[in-house]
Amino acid sequence: MEIHISLVGRKDLAGEIYRQLRAAIASGKLRAGEALPSTRELATRLSISRGTVATAYDRLSGEGFVTSHVGAGTFVSEWAVRGDPQAVTADGKLRPKPLWEHVPVATAFYPPARYELRTGLPDVSRFPFQVWRRLMGRELRASALGPGYGNPLGEPSLKEAIARHLQASRGVAVTPEQVTITNGTQEAIDLIARVLLSAGDHAAIEDPGYMPVRWALDAMGMRVTGVPVDEHGLVVDALPASARLVYVTPSHQYPLGTVMSLPRRVALLDWADRHDAAIIEDDYDSEFRYGGRPIEPLRTLDTSGRVIYVGSFSKSMVPALRAGFIVAPPALSSALQTAKFVSDWHTSLPTQLALAHFIDEGHLARHIRKMRGIYAERHNLISQALAGPLSRHLTLIPSAAGLHVSAIARTACAEEVSAVTRRALAAGVAVQPLSGFPVTLTPRAGLAIGYGAIEASDIPEGISRLSRAFDSGSSR
Repeated sequence: MEIHISLVGRKDLAGEIYRQLRAAIASGKLRAGEALPSTRELATRLSISRGTVATAYDRLSGEGFVTSHVGAGTFVSEWAVRGDPQAVTADGKLRPKPLWEHVPVATAFYPPARYELRTGLPDVSRFPFQVWRRLMGRELRASALGPGYGNPLGEPSLKEAIARHLQASRGVAVTPEQVTITNGTQEAIDLIARVLLSAGDHAAIEDPGYMPVRWALDAMGMRVTGVPVDEHGLVVDALPASARLVYVTPSHQYPLGTVMSLPRRVALLDWADRHDAAIIEDDYDSEFRYGGRPIEPLRTLDTSGRVIYVGSFSKSMVPALRAGFIVAPPALSSALQTAKFVSDWHTSLPTQLALAHFIDEGHLARHIRKMRGIYAERHNLISQALAGPLSRHLTLIPSAAGLHVSAIARTACAEEVSAVTRRALAAGVAVQPLSGFPVTLTPRAGLAIGYGAIEASDIPEGISRLSRAFDSGSSR
């Protein structure tokens, strides 16, 4: 067959010959067993050197698309691919599971708004980057890294530092052997579910709640039920008896902001004992508390080894570091090690080593103390605004911790509040409706308002614009 190869305007001549011949073979235009022109013949036809053609043929031969026989020539291989690769690229036969067509990418990935009131975003502008660069620079030296891989459970120095930090800051008694290092909280939850659950098992999540947990469990084939939350936290009496895993955020419920009361915590632990269930306690931003008597983590009340405590440094440091941890009963350590190895082997070694020094040298504690004061001012400004300009539209849910507060709509329905957030965004204010956090129950009408990524001086104008977004809707 006559082969048409165009080299007009091309620079990589050997590569272009390779690509065009490969496409002709893959599409079936050149059939198995068919002879290619000799290198001399094709070089003469294209007015290029014979060596250029030979380079292209050698690459095709190395990848198995052609075979060469001394004295006979070069031929298309018998097993060469059939079908039109262009058609496969444009359409294709593969389709994702329906789940992935309905999971939105987190809004934290979007460009920041002028007035940023979304949840889960800390103030990274005040992070001590000079200190972090020094620590990371030291660990990035080849002599510090070594030639091999790390332990899936994490670097011993970081596990020890986290154990000391949790004991000092949260009263959690833990040994380094109980700590597994992860790439953030989401990987921690994924690993726990893989270790404890099988496809078809039942899991319960606070509703409204942290949706990525629901999506992760859905993706693994679990049955997921949303359990209502009231002013005392998760409603234990509403838990399904068949649930093998319960996910809770007792220190600062996400997104409502309530604190699980002590009686409710005791009731949840008793329920887990009776039903042989595990509890994941996500302590995601409780370092920042602005008043009231702090309630110790659920894990400190656990006498049966039912609670698996997870946390991260995304709120206290920088989300992009993706550094988190699991504190699990010793019986799970081996399985978590294997699951972490299968997932991604281990978390970045330079990050782990630098973070260990960051904690041990006191930088983390100092940064948290500084940011606690800054966030407290913003928390008060937002709370006052919800008691003032926005009180006609929203009722504040009391909260004294974390990086956000929530409020329930007085009269507007969930759809109307969502329309408010769209008008606010058009005015430069990014805020999240509570209707974006339902697990399986009816969406609530209200807002989750973050203050981690907005300066205190910008809050009055941001709230004013948000208030106008409410008013402009009610005047129609």
